[in-house]
Amino acid sequence: MLATISGVVVVLVALLHAYFLVLEMFLWDKPAGRKAFGQSKEQAAATKTLAANQGLYNGFIAAGLLWGVIRGAAGYEFKLYFLLCVVVAGIYGAATANRKILYVQALPGLLALLLVLLSH
Repeated sequence: MLATISGVVVVLVALLHAYFLVLEMFLWDKPAGRKAFGQSKEQAAATKTLAANQGLYNGFIAAGLLWGVIRGAAGYEFKLYFLLCVVVAGIYGAATANRKILYVQALPGLLALLLVLLSH
């Protein structure tokens, strides 16, 4: 039962990072992206390329997490690695960019990581 719950939470974290990919790569300079990140039109235009690069990395995180879930028990190390990346990036982002990242990214990643560890 715990393995199923952890799998669902890992998928939710992966979907969250897929959503970040969409926001950062495709919606950064659109109203939804500007609102999500508190950017003016000028700020969004000036940082669009950087945001797209960041979005691509979020896509890699999502893909790694999904690959871990698809592999089942054999994907344990994938899930650990990518969830650790999520938590570290979330803590770093909260410390350097916006404290909200701690709750939006690091906390869900930490919850998923703990569930994966407990279910193994």
